[in-house]
Amino acid sequence: MSNSEQVSSPLLRVQELRTWFHTFGGLVKAVDGVSFDLAPGEIMGLVGESGGGKSMIGFSIMGLIDPPGRIEGGRIEFDGRNLVSLSEDEMRGIRGKEIAMIFQDPMTALNPLYTIGNQIEETLALHTALSARERRAKAIEMLHRVGIPQPEQRLNHYPHQFSGGMRQRVVIAIAMIAKPRLLIADEPTTALDVTIQAQLLRLMRQQVVESGTSMILITHDLAAVSQMADTIVVLYCGRIVEKGPAEAIIARPRHPYTRGLIDSIPHETAETDGPKPRLSQIPGNVPDIRRLPPGCAFAPRCRFATEICRTTDPVLAEQPAGRSSHPHAVACHHPLAVSP
Repeated sequence: MSNSEQVSSPLLRVQELRTWFHTFGGLVKAVDGVSFDLAPGEIMGLVGESGGGKSMIGFSIMGLIDPPGRIEGGRIEFDGRNLVSLSEDEMRGIRGKEIAMIFQDPMTALNPLYTIGNQIEETLALHTALSARERRAKAIEMLHRVGIPQPEQRLNHYPHQFSGGMRQRVVIAIAMIAKPRLLIADEPTTALDVTIQAQLLRLMRQQVVESGTSMILITHDLAAVSQMADTIVVLYCGRIVEKGPAEAIIARPRHPYTRGLIDSIPHETAETDGPKPRLSQIPGNVPDIRRLPPGCAFAPRCRFATEICRTTDPVLAEQPAGRSSHPHAVACHHPLAVSP
């Protein structure tokens, strides 16, 4: 498929999505006017600090927003169907089969009372016409593909009999076994050691590429996204501050927040006898989303902020096109200059 075809025919189109929570403490605009397209086979990274709205976008797509939260406006078009307008019964037919989600904590995603085999085969029982024997064979094959040793025996084990990394592999197997067209991975490697993180990210990319699945990787880790994603969407306080091709955003970020995230990543440096340089960090804290400051929400932490930043909301605007066909857009009154 050509780039032009991908852009004109997205698998997923999110338009002005607003997911708000009406709480006793005030109105929480967890997702506030977010728009993006995801092409078939594309991997997108949703990036930002905790509380930025990343997970809420994933839950909104899955139709898993519980009261006091609700989708106040916007559209979520999946293959031309507006998911926001579907009933719960209609969404059940899509979850797991068409769209699957890998949740942050595998211990909450897996039922401790059922064997791993029961939980993997349940997805096939709901969404396929396979016999019990065929479902078991598929489950064994999928466990083998995600790197679980002795899958025939491990099907009969319970979640507590697996390590954290192995449980996450099982969660990936459950999400992928019905061959969904869209996979949403919400911080899939949180709390795992670096070696296991790298293995699981390679595994997910391999599964996505082999099956032609589109993927949304939700994470705060720009280093991981830079190795996985085709495009990146950077969120701050429920809004998009920058989006575009991954290569352009990592190499030439235009928003000061994106620049700060990149600068805070530890980099390998040559061994020296002198003191190591301090790791860069973004000053200040994320504001209370119930009481955002006027203008740009990032202005109180931004060293480039001027009076217009503190009074007027910036508009997400496309930047001059580079070599990629994907537009690079930034919501900033003073986008960072890019050297040739």
